[in-house]
Amino acid sequence: MNDTLTMIGLINPKSPENVGAVMRAAGCYQANAVTYTGERYDRAVKFATDTKSMIQSIPLTGVDSVLDDLPADIKVVCVELAEGATPLPYFQHPDKAIYVFGPEDGSIPQEVANRADHVVYVPTIGCMNLAASVNVLLYDRLAKSENMIQGDDLIRRSRDNKNKLVIKAASCAE
Repeated sequence: MNDTLTMIGLINPKSPENVGAVMRAAGCYQANAVTYTGERYDRAVKFATDTKSMIQSIPLTGVDSVLDDLPADIKVVCVELAEGATPLPYFQHPDKAIYVFGPEDGSIPQEVANRADHVVYVPTIGCMNLAASVNVLLYDRLAKSENMIQGDDLIRRSRDNKNKLVIKAASCAE
């Protein structure tokens, strides 16, 4: 039985390309679900995006609020450049969390931040786009996990089929 749950909540994302990249990150880092609010994505997705393969394995659901109908034991973690937030390198991820991200051209609403168990930020100079922020957050969660899968079997399963690179042991020691 898996005692972890990773959900992503997007507040009114505007770009199907960014949502597509979020879905790819969710697949790579084994998130369980992605929810989003607002109407901009629904209008824009008709014109361009390539999320079909990830949507088949990870639900992408439009909701009125990313905080509705959450499991009782899930922690709400807002990811935002907000004064008083915790720098991501010092954050300990809860086993069960929904990570809430604001829109590319705005921020998380105050009422959502007020319900958060934690607010964290990625300490960068300037702000990253939505998909980059999700990737960094999910990588940080993975890097700090006790159950991180690693090794050559993972590499062979994960890489592009044209990538056959093997590192010789002698060249690594030099």
